[in-house]
Amino acid sequence: MAQNTSPSRYTITAALPYTNGPIHIGHLAGVYVPADIYSRYLRLKGNDVAFVCGSDEHGVAISMKAKKEGVTPKEIIDKYHGIIKKSFADFGISFDNYSRTSAQVHHETASEFFKKMYEQGDFIEEETEQLYDDEANQFLADRFVIGTCPRCGHHEAYGDQCENCGSSLNATDLIDPKSTITGTVPTLKKTKHWFLPLDRYEGFLKKWILEGHKSDWKPNVYGQCKSWIDEGLKPRAVTRDLDWGIPVPVDGGEGKVLYVWFDAPIGYISSTKEWAEREGKDWEPYWKDQSTKLVHFIGKDNIVFHCIIFPSMLQANGDYILPENVPANEFLNLEGNKLSTSKNWAVWLHEYLEEFPDMQDVLRYALTANAPETKDNDFTWKDFQARNNNELVAIFGNFVNRVAVLTHKYYDGTIPAPGELTNTDKETLSSLKSYPDLLSNSLERYRFREGSQELMNLARLGNKYLADAEPWKLIKTDEERVKTIMYVALQIAAGLAILSEPFLPFTSKKLKGILNVQSGKVETSWASVSSEDTLLPAGHIINKSELLFRKIEDAEIEHQLQKLEDTKKENASTTNSAATMENKIVPQKDTITYDDFSKLDMRVGTIIEAEKMPKADKLLVLKVDTGLDTRTIVSGIAKSFKPEDIVGKKVTVLVNLAPRKLRGVESQGMILMTENKEEKLVFVNPDADGVLNGEVIS
Repeated sequence: MAQNTSPSRYTITAALPYTNGPIHIGHLAGVYVPADIYSRYLRLKGNDVAFVCGSDEHGVAISMKAKKEGVTPKEIIDKYHGIIKKSFADFGISFDNYSRTSAQVHHETASEFFKKMYEQGDFIEEETEQLYDDEANQFLADRFVIGTCPRCGHHEAYGDQCENCGSSLNATDLIDPKSTITGTVPTLKKTKHWFLPLDRYEGFLKKWILEGHKSDWKPNVYGQCKSWIDEGLKPRAVTRDLDWGIPVPVDGGEGKVLYVWFDAPIGYISSTKEWAEREGKDWEPYWKDQSTKLVHFIGKDNIVFHCIIFPSMLQANGDYILPENVPANEFLNLEGNKLSTSKNWAVWLHEYLEEFPDMQDVLRYALTANAPETKDNDFTWKDFQARNNNELVAIFGNFVNRVAVLTHKYYDGTIPAPGELTNTDKETLSSLKSYPDLLSNSLERYRFREGSQELMNLARLGNKYLADAEPWKLIKTDEERVKTIMYVALQIAAGLAILSEPFLPFTSKKLKGILNVQSGKVETSWASVSSEDTLLPAGHIINKSELLFRKIEDAEIEHQLQKLEDTKKENASTTNSAATMENKIVPQKDTITYDDFSKLDMRVGTIIEAEKMPKADKLLVLKVDTGLDTRTIVSGIAKSFKPEDIVGKKVTVLVNLAPRKLRGVESQGMILMTENKEEKLVFVNPDADGVLNGEVIS
């Protein structure tokens, strides 16, 4: 149920990114740009906003990365926390606080949260069988295990989630699980853990979500929640057998840590605490005052945790507000393929800025205009170019440049006093004043893609007004009319400067600089655009024009497409190399008949003696009991086997091969060998009990 229709205080959270790698466009489009647009919009409306996030530095993903790179988890989180934080700042994500879950305030907050629930009896303690890697000597939590998803059949589902269908899983749910550490099949081993009994909260969740938010939550969010609730909720573990994370703060918790999906969302609270202490504020109203509106921005793979598990934790704790909305986005693909960190199929933010410096807003706009709000969408470089050249440059930038250039050309940068307004002038100014409400209508419903197009429509309004009025022609015959035209056009430019800030913060700042509205003399609030007051009064002096956007050339796009094509080839090469190493397929030899094959006499034999042939590095002289006789066989296996290691070894012998002298020793047969994927020689048949020398192999 909605807690307040128009609160003035907002707590906005954006999903905590794992610090196991840099940020790419999928993260930006799915979570951080929409969250930033909403937060900037609310601030412009005069609301009290706490926009918080932080690095998620616990969990298996960090441990896996550390093992892979041969460093400590601390080295991993320090490296990527810095990279991620800088990427967010570079793209204008206006967090009030960006924290990290390794911070002391977070460890304290999460531990206290757990202890309070523990003391209230909100957990159940159970000894269960969990997957265990005997070779690695550790339990396999979450991403340390991979297998087939029981819901969609995807063969590479993780122990916590299937990235194909988005289902939340337990490691023991997987079909045919394997350890990602050693590749071995895990066993089941008993261990004690604490569980959050979600079934206790079914009644609360049905009333809160299914009855209270059916109409205002996005269909993908509501539908996934309903599916989970309808299936019946089960207890979910909140602790893990790991050595990296927040230690379980109660007796019996030795060697265990808080499960990352218990610990991570509490990071929103600890980040708010950190911000409030720095700013001299009280953090509690942002999480405990019922007039505060809490909104979580996430991707669709996090819906269950933010809509069912975390709210159940908040409800159990008893002091906290619940999220008003959880506007989860779908996934963004890249040029028709799923974004993949492991395959380098991504556009990394730090690399983007190296090739498109000072063009953060272009990417923000392209991602917003094509946002995956209701379904998975595809980012293409051609669409990126078209959005920039055909919209930002040709419409928005063109309008602003013409207005600024003409104002300086005709009036030395001073805004002229208008004459009598025509009906067209009045209608244009009236349309301008309607845009704050139009945009608000989109943004309040979390339709940021729609909002971006409404903003572009305002630029189109200005372009059409100028194109129809043609002041560059009229200046020769009616200078007074041109003053009015330029005055009206300048009001639209000012409206764009203000209303574009949530979407295009760098452009907005630059445009405000051109219009000289950063001195505090001109009102730049959201409401100012729709007020009766003039945005830019006559006599106000603007600065020289500068281009807001530049055209992106075809060669730049071809370069990006070629980079992706190179990545695709590299991935294919890697895959082919792996397949080659796996199978090492040798081309088929000439076809033989069955009669040819039937002439081969292969028998089981046992090596009873073995010694190196003098002055020969590769040859061993073997005595082999074939069941028919004991014969000498010379075999080129000396670099793969020591003589003493193969005495007593059962082998496959081709016994009717014509004798042949090798270095003076007659070889009376052949031992059958092959190579494994490591290119090492192995005997064709393994040792087997009960197989007698002389038995025919057919």
